[in-house]
Amino acid sequence: MTTEAPTQASTRDRKKPTRRWVELLLLILAWGIGLLGTMQIGWVSGEGMTTRYWVTAGVVGGLALAAHITIRIFARYADPIMLPVATLLTMLGLLMIYRIDVASARRAVLSDSPMPTPDVYSQLTWFSIAIILFIAVLVLLQDHRRLARYTYTSGLIGLVLLVLPLVPAIGTTVNGATLWIRVGDLSFQPAEAAKILLTIFFAGYLVAKRDSLAVVRTKFLGIELPRLKDLGPLVIAWLVSLAVLVFERDLGTSLLFFGLFVAMLYIATQRRSWIILGALLFFAGAALAYYNFAHVRSRVTVWLDPWAYADTGGYQIVQAIFGLANGGVLGAGLGQGFPNLVPFAKTDFIVAALGEEIGITGLFALVLLYAILVERGLRTSVAARDSFGQLLAAGLSIVLALQVFVIIGGVTGLIPLTGLTTPFLSYGGSSLVANWVIVAILLRISDRSRRPAPVAPSPDDAMTQIVRAV
Repeated sequence: MTTEAPTQASTRDRKKPTRRWVELLLLILAWGIGLLGTMQIGWVSGEGMTTRYWVTAGVVGGLALAAHITIRIFARYADPIMLPVATLLTMLGLLMIYRIDVASARRAVLSDSPMPTPDVYSQLTWFSIAIILFIAVLVLLQDHRRLARYTYTSGLIGLVLLVLPLVPAIGTTVNGATLWIRVGDLSFQPAEAAKILLTIFFAGYLVAKRDSLAVVRTKFLGIELPRLKDLGPLVIAWLVSLAVLVFERDLGTSLLFFGLFVAMLYIATQRRSWIILGALLFFAGAALAYYNFAHVRSRVTVWLDPWAYADTGGYQIVQAIFGLANGGVLGAGLGQGFPNLVPFAKTDFIVAALGEEIGITGLFALVLLYAILVERGLRTSVAARDSFGQLLAAGLSIVLALQVFVIIGGVTGLIPLTGLTTPFLSYGGSSLVANWVIVAILLRISDRSRRPAPVAPSPDDAMTQIVRAV
């Protein structure tokens, strides 16, 4: 019986560390933090470790393990940090949703009202769907460069999804913004899928057009200006973002897509002039929207002085500020705050609900988790071996960064409040599923960039293998 000697490529492949055990240990740590937090809420509230606790623990643990095993098999060289961080953020969101469920149940008992249905089960269902799609992306998308073939298709579908909520038959207005589509009992926010598709389009388009977009024709006040015809993509992105702001009344999505395109344009061309032009267009569009549209003017007015509108339009932000003040530096403690007093605490204001119970110190740690996730995505972009992968990884990372900045900035009063959700934390399936798909694509690009390049065996190695086989 003969055995085949390992080739030089396979020997090198085995020597390359995959760091999957690091990923597994961090996953267990993230799972344990979530369980301890949920256990504390059960103890403080007097509910104890009920069926809801064990179901949450089992489902999250099983899904995280399934994601880890999938990476071990299909993306063994992928970044080992992103999956545990995304899992911990998701568990913190589940923890706070569970906390608000407990508060809602207590309120129902005190007011002798019907017991509300726990939303944590619904979020667990969406988390299951998100992990299934996460696994599907890693299994089916063996090479991220295949996405470049669908550049314009992705752009077209992304634009259709953006305007889909305006269709009268299925579009739904929630809290003044037309962001949702509803078919029967199922509702979905198509902008969450659109942000992935449009990032793919931007990456593919900029790879093809980056040389012409980098051409400088003239200078004005020391600013290098591109050719007039090359301003078209930036103007189109500006007009589309304004259209979303005007017709869907969605300030957050408008800011997200325009900021994404300008940032990717700068990364592709390395021309500061695009950043300056983008900033000028942004401020021009903001001024135009402020003076012509009442809903924008209302958001800005409430932002400047929420206390003057504490009983009307500023009620949400004022309650959020009260909650953060009650939490202080170290927080009131899990299960000991009043997150149910903040409107939409499970969705738009989940950061305020968390901040009350974990304090400003806990919020710093939360922002740091997002920073780690974005940094690993940008590191993946730098390490990618192809231009499309570099731009795609950078774009997806920028999407997460912009979304976190816009929502946390709005809740804390840094910028006017928008309708975006906090990635991985907020209740709702659209955002959770889309963000886990983003993580899957980043892991696929990371695996491709970290994978050792195969080395062809030399003639001497080939002759040695033949002799050994004989």
